[in-house]
Amino acid sequence: MVFQLSKRIAFPDPCLGEPDGLLAVGGDLSIERLLLAYSHGIFPWFSFRNRVPEWWCPMQRFVIFPDEIHVSHSMRALMNKQQYTVTVNKAFDRVIRECSRLRYDEQGAWLGEDMIEAYTRLYDAGYIISVEVWEGEQLVGGLYGVCFGPCVFGESMFSLVPSASKLALISLARRMQERGGLFIDCQFETPHLKTMGGRYIPYDEYIAMLHPAIGLS
Repeated sequence: MVFQLSKRIAFPDPCLGEPDGLLAVGGDLSIERLLLAYSHGIFPWFSFRNRVPEWWCPMQRFVIFPDEIHVSHSMRALMNKQQYTVTVNKAFDRVIRECSRLRYDEQGAWLGEDMIEAYTRLYDAGYIISVEVWEGEQLVGGLYGVCFGPCVFGESMFSLVPSASKLALISLARRMQERGGLFIDCQFETPHLKTMGGRYIPYDEYIAMLHPAIGLS
């Protein structure tokens, strides 16, 4: 079932959504609604040209556990060259704009101005992490996600040179390892993320980890 949201900031039981994970439509992209959504594993994903938010919550969650991040031999060789520099939260605006620009003309592109503004508000409130990859002074890759307690909900990544987004993801996972991070929610499986160590876990297992980590019973 797909639910129609009202102005009230609330979501239906995620277990009642469609088999593909679509749960609800409507509502807004306020900080309060977004944080409530992510606290239950719900995320917005919709074509920005439609302008009506769609909210998704798959019952099988594709995640990467930081200590399971896969670093291939070729990536180790690239990292050992020290050709690139990685920073955190130094250029969020540029990262999200690049993620949007590179996908803007794709059918179903979702990272339009409304979403950029919503995630910028979350960044200003301290709930976004961005990872930037630099070659000298040039930004060549990166990613950003919602950072909620020890969990990161990955939103988008980009590469202007080969393997830059992989380097950003490895750097994020290692940072989380150092700080006791639990998991990176990849939202949907891609071949790229699967090779990096992504795997499915049931929603019940996912929530059993998420809720205690963010102070929910």
